[in-house]
Amino acid sequence: MIGLDKIIENALMEDIHTGDITTLAVVPDRRPARARLIAKEPLVLAGIDVAARVFTFLDGSVRFEVKQGDGVRLAAGDLIAEVAGDSAILLQGERVALNLLQRMCGTATLTAKYVEAVAGTGARIVDTRKTTPGLRVLEKYSVRVGGGINHRTGLYDGVLIKENHISAAGGITRAISRARAYIPHTMKIEVETETLSEVTEALEAGADIIMLDNMDLATMREAVTIIGGRVLVEASGGVNLETVRGIAETGVDIISVGALTHSARAMDISMLLEAE
Repeated sequence: MIGLDKIIENALMEDIHTGDITTLAVVPDRRPARARLIAKEPLVLAGIDVAARVFTFLDGSVRFEVKQGDGVRLAAGDLIAEVAGDSAILLQGERVALNLLQRMCGTATLTAKYVEAVAGTGARIVDTRKTTPGLRVLEKYSVRVGGGINHRTGLYDGVLIKENHISAAGGITRAISRARAYIPHTMKIEVETETLSEVTEALEAGADIIMLDNMDLATMREAVTIIGGRVLVEASGGVNLETVRGIAETGVDIISVGALTHSARAMDISMLLEAE
């Protein structure tokens, strides 16, 4: 995973900094130990290789034995992995490994719930850029593990003309025209709309994807009818597990859910260490 070591290095520096005072004070030098990572609640596993890399980043001799792979649904009490090495290394890596693993599992688990909620409708669940700064690559990976789809990664790999862009450009038609003249022919243009008149304007101006932003279900259904399958339709805003099925049943193609990454709860995973 590109950039993983930098993420881990920064996280370890944040936690250990000039040294793990507690471990230095109370743990004898080079004392071997083993530890088990255990799920404490049902979850979709994501990030097992990330957790492993935390320990091997600290010490290449650490042995990390994966018991469950990413994407597997676990029950409370299931063994995720076993790790063996110097006890000081295991203690120093414990919190960073668990923090990353728990967050990634939380995103994958929540994504899976949204995907299940729209099953059979044809709508796809996608993420947004509402990610934890510095952890986007991990969180977007976790969305894929949970069965979701990634939206654009950042501002550099997709055109999404939003309300403020429209205002700054002087309207939807002008914004689309300028974007079309600027981007390569291989890139699509998505436009955010809030009214049916904006939907019509975006369609006539040549948008490839039309986002229906914070529309009620009746308006959304009418917008889908107006578009008539000519371009992809994305629904955004006001999406939660209670509303997502109704949104999907309006006929939209894509439902973007910021909550997948900005509101996912870290799952409960423990690490139990035993000195040898």
